[in-house]
Amino acid sequence: MRPPRAPREPVARITHGDTVIDEYSWMADRDDPRLAAYLEAENAYAAHRTAPVAPLVEEIYGEIAERTVETDLTVPVKHAQWWYYSRTVAGLAYPIHARVPLALAADRPDLTDGNPPTGEEILLDENVAAEGSEYFALAACEVSPDGRYLAWAADRTGDERCDVVVIELATGAVLDDSVRGAGETLAWSGDSTAIVYTRLDEGWRPHEAWHHRIGMPPHDDVLVLAEPDCRFYLSVGMSKDERWIVVASSSKTTTRVWLCDATRPRSRPHLIAPSQEGVLMDVEPYAGGLLVTHNAHRRNFEISWLPWPSLDAEDTENALAFSALGWTAPDELVVGVEAYAGSVVIALRSGGRPGLRVVPIDDPDAIGPAAFGTPHDVAVAGETTVLTLGSTPDPTSTTVQVVLESMVRPAAVYDYDVTSRSFTLIKQRVVPNYDLGKLRERRLWAVAPDGARVPVSLVYHERVSPDGSAPGLLLGYGAYGIPTDPYFSVARLSLLDRGVVVAIAHVRGGTELGWDWYESGRRAAKATTFTDFLACADLLVDSGWASTNHLAAEGGSAGGLLVGAAINARPERFRAVHAQVPFVDVLTTMLDPSLPLTVTEQDEWGDPIGDPTAYALLRSYAPYDNIRETDYPAILVTTNLNDTRVFVTEPAKWVARLRDRVTDDEACRPIIFRTDLSSGHAGRSGRYQVWEDAAWEWAVLLDLMGVDGLNTLKPGGPAQRVQG
Repeated sequence: MRPPRAPREPVARITHGDTVIDEYSWMADRDDPRLAAYLEAENAYAAHRTAPVAPLVEEIYGEIAERTVETDLTVPVKHAQWWYYSRTVAGLAYPIHARVPLALAADRPDLTDGNPPTGEEILLDENVAAEGSEYFALAACEVSPDGRYLAWAADRTGDERCDVVVIELATGAVLDDSVRGAGETLAWSGDSTAIVYTRLDEGWRPHEAWHHRIGMPPHDDVLVLAEPDCRFYLSVGMSKDERWIVVASSSKTTTRVWLCDATRPRSRPHLIAPSQEGVLMDVEPYAGGLLVTHNAHRRNFEISWLPWPSLDAEDTENALAFSALGWTAPDELVVGVEAYAGSVVIALRSGGRPGLRVVPIDDPDAIGPAAFGTPHDVAVAGETTVLTLGSTPDPTSTTVQVVLESMVRPAAVYDYDVTSRSFTLIKQRVVPNYDLGKLRERRLWAVAPDGARVPVSLVYHERVSPDGSAPGLLLGYGAYGIPTDPYFSVARLSLLDRGVVVAIAHVRGGTELGWDWYESGRRAAKATTFTDFLACADLLVDSGWASTNHLAAEGGSAGGLLVGAAINARPERFRAVHAQVPFVDVLTTMLDPSLPLTVTEQDEWGDPIGDPTAYALLRSYAPYDNIRETDYPAILVTTNLNDTRVFVTEPAKWVARLRDRVTDDEACRPIIFRTDLSSGHAGRSGRYQVWEDAAWEWAVLLDLMGVDGLNTLKPGGPAQRVQG
């Protein structure tokens, strides 16, 4: 079977005097029947080309299944008069959300067997809610303040437009399902009679917050707040003390925050501070005022206190002159802040390592800074450890939930007692049928062309040695300030068993080394993301951790842009790449302000419409615009039809042009393109479908890397078998 060829219709586009010929611009019309035909042809070719790895797909799927505790329970958390948790059941694809009254379980319910505790009340069974939908993603699930009702919002197509359902918990009766096509956040009014939700504009932007009384038609809803600036997206949520509905409007670089009295949600929202370009913030009512995490005066963020009298700040010139509390150092990135009756808990990152700091409340009756005691640090071992503040919704709690994991250690959930300064292990994720003691991890440092040291997190099987023979997989992202943290993955074990060394390149564009690490990998400095990634690839080969003939790269979304740019620059460096929902036609997208995300993305990539310099920069690295007529690695591309962040058009055009220009023999270095027809940016929903996709992708990638995937590591056996 020969690879498909898409119809070519060359069209000239002239921007800032530069003429670009795009032979596949017709794909921008997603209703064009030729696009559907092309995607179907590519899917058929992908099925044909990957049929030989079907036994390996089945084997990897079985490994994922046998290493997963299918009937399990999350750690219950206390809120009001209930313990809340979710659980999974073998054979069911989605979680079940439930609660148990404190009257029946004064202490946290037992977690040992994964079965429901006595007295369980089911809030929402996602398996029932998902019936009849090929795709189902729960976006919000909020119990009313009086505990009687549940409002949940779900996306059923992958396009990130949600339908909202309100039920009475005692009877399960649906009270309201009239709000359709809403955003992904919502909050209850203080009297439990209404919700505040967001509406999306034609570009999928949550641009308005609306008050909806339960049981009334949506045309009676009242507008709470509108955001006219297309760079900004609205979200709504409830403050921890449940007195305020927090409405945040955020661009990539700037935040505005309003507070609405939860008892009077139709009243005028209070603006916390006038918008100041380049200032991001998060607000939590606390200690008689507001705790504000912001970067107005420090790039890595700091925590300040704002008194209530400054709440109406529309006319306050110095509204951002908050009282800095001095809890963090300039080189410490503030990752998260949680405030409780007895303490403030801060998650930090410094030098690529996580940190935890606790500030006690010494005087509960004091207002503002006088209430706080001396901060103390909590030791967190391991430079490849990932620290996450878990769910602790009870504002009176004297313990905070902390989750620790790494690439060789599954997530462990602890309660940290801020009074005794001690950890108690609550739940350790179990990986059955696998000896985790045979895994190893380490941190390496690559040197970029400009001299910057780039961290690389490595995980491998104990039988692998840095002798230059092991196949390697390099992962990367590097955008939006999102770190690529070294989390544990059950699915990844199937690669490690087959002798693959998996590495994460913590390139610039993320925040692994602080906010400056992000700033030095975006807009005019974006090229450093790509050169960092290639430096990490060179390090793996030069240090012997990966074979020069069997190194692969993988990235999704903006990470797909990264691997696309990397193989354009140095196609010979990689044997294979996997690009997931890849943002590869970035220049065309950023030249079309009618598309979702384009305007707000200008803060990340620049404005090629109004700025010739930004245009030239994007033109220089956009993967679609820089494909060369030369040999390329084998390429696996996966995408989803209903993706509204990276339209299917982008990878489709990229693959079509790659087929035109790449000079490799398709039999040796194939291009495989598969589109799921029922999901969005995050891929298919339901854990069994996720496992199926992971197994297929790993099996295909191993084959493209030249690894005999059916030959796993066995005692006394070879570490791996590679081909050609």
